Amino acid sequence: MATERPPLARRRALVTGGGSGIGAACAAALTGAGAAVPVLGRREERLRAAVQTGAAADWIAADVTSEAVLAAALRGRGPFTVLVNAAGAAESAPFLKSDLALWERMLRVNLLGAVATTRAVLPAMLDAGFGRVVNIASTAALKGYAYVTAYAAAKHALLGLTRALALEVARRGVTVNAVCPGFTDTELVAESLARIVATTGRSEDEARAELVRHNPQGRLVRPEEVAEAVLALCLPGAAALNGQAIAVDRGETAA
Repeated sequence: MATERPPLARRRALVTGGGSGIGAACAAALTGAGAAVPVLGRREERLRAAVQTGAAADWIAADVTSEAVLAAALRGRGPFTVLVNAAGAAESAPFLKSDLALWERMLRVNLLGAVATTRAVLPAMLDAGFGRVVNIASTAALKGYAYVTAYAAAKHALLGLTRALALEVARRGVTVNAVCPGFTDTELVAESLARIVATTGRSEDEARAELVRHNPQGRLVRPEEVAEAVLALCLPGAAALNGQAIAVDRGETAA
């Protein structure tokens, strides 16, 4: 009896921010579907660990905020037919205390990093007549949150990029979509919890309850749940899904 070939066999998938959190979960899901997955990021030890555990086939050390460094790191590594832009960062501050340096950091990591990586890999996708680009946005791309104006603006811009580019490449076999997780059980959220505890005096349980207060299911999203949505968008049969913002948020944005 012939063994069924995995849906992404012979595909190469690049995952930025792939050493931890949502990026690492996406790399593992794509690898499980048969893709050869290099993970890209700044922390070499995390990237090596992803390879050692079998979540990825290779690793690339690079900072997505430097287009020149990124281009050099990717030279000779492609072509890629799947790209997951999962690199990101979040900082919180009241609007009047969010200086231009904070705004530049949020835009550079959350928006321009995805722009640079997509610019690097998109030509090969267009030449192949097949490609899947998935941007990891956030529910902050769909609604506002207090004290994260720069982060929310950057994620809104990432969603705008997603929708505009999806139309531009729609007839070329390439799809561009966004997955918008709610508060997810990652190091990024753990850092947010620590800041809430430090600044408000609340306990960690009280801080966590505040984060999930508007979540109908009452708990954080798991990285693997986000990765399942990403994988679905990357499959060959997902060609009709283009320019979409898929919320993985336990119903927070349903209202």
